[in-house]
Amino acid sequence: MKVVLLSYTKDAERLCAAAAHSCYSTDPASEILENVTEAKAGGFIDRVVGMGHHSVIEHASYTFSLEGVSRSLTHQLVRHRLASYSQQSQRYVSLLEPDFVTPGPVLADPEANRIFEEAMQNAWEAYQQLVSIVPVEDARYVLPNACTTNIVVTMNARELWHFFTLRTCRRAQQEIRTAAELMLKEVREISPSIFRDAGPSCIRGKCREGKLSCGKPRLELKYI
Repeated sequence: MKVVLLSYTKDAERLCAAAAHSCYSTDPASEILENVTEAKAGGFIDRVVGMGHHSVIEHASYTFSLEGVSRSLTHQLVRHRLASYSQQSQRYVSLLEPDFVTPGPVLADPEANRIFEEAMQNAWEAYQQLVSIVPVEDARYVLPNACTTNIVVTMNARELWHFFTLRTCRRAQQEIRTAAELMLKEVREISPSIFRDAGPSCIRGKCREGKLSCGKPRLELKYI
């Protein structure tokens, strides 16, 4: 898996701070922005986000390339609807060579790994036979969720907060949890105040998973 931050809103924290200030000022955001330094912006964003006023951080957006991830991961990812996606097409990109993601628990168990590898081999053998008979878009039906893919995703900061709350939780599946942690690391370097307390709900207080809670707060995510 590879996660690359392709693009992001320039001066995101200054922009969001100016937008927030404009709600309480007679001056327009264009004038406020000229006088907002990064230091002032950081402090103001800390207070606003800490109070739960997340609408102002919707003005900042971030675009990632997630590479070599499974279709299982992207099926979960696209459920986050307030985002834009561009995914590698299996209709136009033939996948003649086996290329798949093996889940950690499968890798850890020799018997499970043997069964998994055999299933992958059978799937690709069937795919290779089918592409010589039917269109690629129809042959792809035999490919598994484990099949690798690439996807570009753009989210605003508020939706990223929601994404990180759900997907960096220990109850999230391992692959998408790893992707979310890598994404969080990238945006914290760019916008540290916006994402300072982003992560699973347990790093901010009570776990939102209720009876399904793992009981182990992920405090280390405050410091990645």
